[in-house]
Amino acid sequence: MKTKPTLEKITPSFGSSLLVKKHEQFLKTNKAFWHFHPEIEIVYVNKGKGKRHIGNHISYFNNSQLVLIGSNLPHLGFTDRLTTNGSETLIQFMPDFLGVDFFKIPEMAAIAQLFERAKKGIRFNIEIKKRIGAKIQALVNLEGPNRIISFLDILRELAQTDDYTILNADGFAFETQPQDRGKIDVIFKHINENFNQHISLDEIAGLVSMTVPSFCRFFKKTTSKTFTKLVNEYRVVHATKLLSESNMSITDICFECGFNNFSHFNKLFKEFTGKSASKYRNQMLNLVQ
Repeated sequence: MKTKPTLEKITPSFGSSLLVKKHEQFLKTNKAFWHFHPEIEIVYVNKGKGKRHIGNHISYFNNSQLVLIGSNLPHLGFTDRLTTNGSETLIQFMPDFLGVDFFKIPEMAAIAQLFERAKKGIRFNIEIKKRIGAKIQALVNLEGPNRIISFLDILRELAQTDDYTILNADGFAFETQPQDRGKIDVIFKHINENFNQHISLDEIAGLVSMTVPSFCRFFKKTTSKTFTKLVNEYRVVHATKLLSESNMSITDICFECGFNNFSHFNKLFKEFTGKSASKYRNQMLNLVQ
């Protein structure tokens, strides 16, 4: 069964610019799905175990985790994991939730740099995770200015610590201007639904009512990548998922992900992940065992 990244629309509760949710127990009927969204996301799991799949990174955790996922970085929802009397607290917010220029003032420089690092995905290590986890959980019961002040304090500590690991050496998050988000949504929805087939430039440019040259300039300016490169990255990320979660042959995975040339797939896979598809699969199997 194919799992395609989809654009997730997130709506905070009325009167709030942050979405803060706490889940106490996870049911097996809650299927995780491969998605992305412009909101930055903080996930704290207390007493749980499962798998992280963020961009081109896959790893496993046991007992707890604290991760920060930047805008438009595709990831798998975490609700398919088993928990033992544990909980997950999730915070989602737009990078400009306090105003377009708030994080551009000198006093917020460290937090702005944190958001920049988050584009590659960040896993916070044991000490900061212990210290910040309780504050994140307490955020659920706060409202109004108290919630914002406490949240800024959490961001300050996350920005100042060096107790973290970057998950994606080559993440593929991208920038959008507010006026361009509609176009980007259309483009990425089409990629999400069709990346396992050939997508022509004429086809994708037509969807956003642009000429091919105008579309290519717009896309390169917005994502810092060509359309072909970004589609191929999506295909490779999907391949990492299939390599770790299915018994399909590597050749079948190549064609399932939209590549029509096996040697081209191998070359791009190694460029993107730093290893061959077979070596990647073996490492994933050893990790699980």
